[in-house]
Amino acid sequence: MGIFKKKEEPVYYKGSDASVRQAFKNGDAVTKLSFVIFGLGNILNKQIVRGLIFLAMEIGYLAYLFGFGIGAIGDFITLGTLEQGQVYNEALGIYEYSTGDNSMLCLLYGVITLFLTAAIIFIGCMSGKSAYATQFRKEHKQHIPTFRDDLRSLKEENLHAFFLTLPIIGIVVFTIVPLVFMILIAFTSYDHEHQPPGNLFDWVGLQNFSSMFSQGSKLAATFWPVLSWTLIWAVLATSTCYILGLLLALLINRKGTRCKGFWRFMFVLSVAVPQFVTLLSMRTIFNANGPVNVMLRELGIIGATSSIPFFTDPLYAKITIICINIWIGVPFTMLSTTGILQNIPAELYEAAKIDGASAPTIFRKITLPYMVFIMTPNLITSFTGNINNFNVIFLLSGGGPDSLDYYYAGKTDLLVTWLYRLTITQKDYNLGAVIGILVFIILATVSLLTYRHTGSYKDEGAFQ
Repeated sequence: MGIFKKKEEPVYYKGSDASVRQAFKNGDAVTKLSFVIFGLGNILNKQIVRGLIFLAMEIGYLAYLFGFGIGAIGDFITLGTLEQGQVYNEALGIYEYSTGDNSMLCLLYGVITLFLTAAIIFIGCMSGKSAYATQFRKEHKQHIPTFRDDLRSLKEENLHAFFLTLPIIGIVVFTIVPLVFMILIAFTSYDHEHQPPGNLFDWVGLQNFSSMFSQGSKLAATFWPVLSWTLIWAVLATSTCYILGLLLALLINRKGTRCKGFWRFMFVLSVAVPQFVTLLSMRTIFNANGPVNVMLRELGIIGATSSIPFFTDPLYAKITIICINIWIGVPFTMLSTTGILQNIPAELYEAAKIDGASAPTIFRKITLPYMVFIMTPNLITSFTGNINNFNVIFLLSGGGPDSLDYYYAGKTDLLVTWLYRLTITQKDYNLGAVIGILVFIILATVSLLTYRHTGSYKDEGAFQ
């Protein structure tokens, strides 16, 4: 008889141990109904408080849905149908504005309703799993937790849920919901000609992306040069600061250098000055009538009425920005690499010297690989930060010099500063959202592919 013994179902002692599918498949009628009427299984099994909490959430959502949510979903689909207009008030003898739909609020309320719907579906799944766990305990004559037991579990096995619930809600409300809202704007006509509440905007699908990449359009003629300069800037700003900062740290840390503390203090002093103060000072120093041009005139290097166009010529402006960024960024790299250099095992250098390796060989075979291995994540972070380095470009050149060939962009604009111009100055929020999405795709792709092909990811213990 034991040969034909029926296969036993898996045992679940907690609702979280069973999946939603297993709870629905193995649950009784009350458990299955708990997916629709939240908390039913808990209430019928004397878990009154837990069941009422589930039920109150469902009732609150239904009240929101029938009172506001259904209309919000409808407005989300249409983005409003009634435009604001003027109505003549005969009694006052003036024109008054009639209330119309606000497309931006229609979009926002629709996104909020969709997130609340997703949340209530998740709570419904939790209700069903909780009912199944209670059903299982009742069938196996186990203790059914009371509300006091639930509170006690928050201090023990469910401590993580107690501390993480509020932060997760905050991330969803203040980060994910606004992010989804801004992404959806990329698929609308929300530009300077469609400003709510006076005008409505509508869904346009991938039209904004098509305009950004279509051959011959002014947007495409702006996007590709700005993207190229953004990538060139990010590579040069990251590599120059890293290499020169590493060399500076090596120079200060070598045995023959005296007063190491003094040299470190001098460079740390430049870090202590707020970056925007340094940038504004540099902008003043290198402008057309700044100290540098004045000094060059007095020395006779340039004419008495001429000046070097540090920020008004595209090539000069780009070179000047990169050089100033080196001045600002090298001390940070020096500080971060100093600690790593001091922790490279001395035995490696001693063994290399015994084998007759020269100083350049030791640097190329030991120091540089070790530094790159340790600082690869930092380099990727720096590269990402430089692509989005708004302060340096905006405070030095303002993205200029401007060009009539570009769509509201200058020769030194990065994608992020161009996005700023499009949204704050031009009010083309849809194009700004498109650029934001493209920047995210570029950064995510480059960062992930780069990191996955480095030694820091493939062999974490190589230098341990």
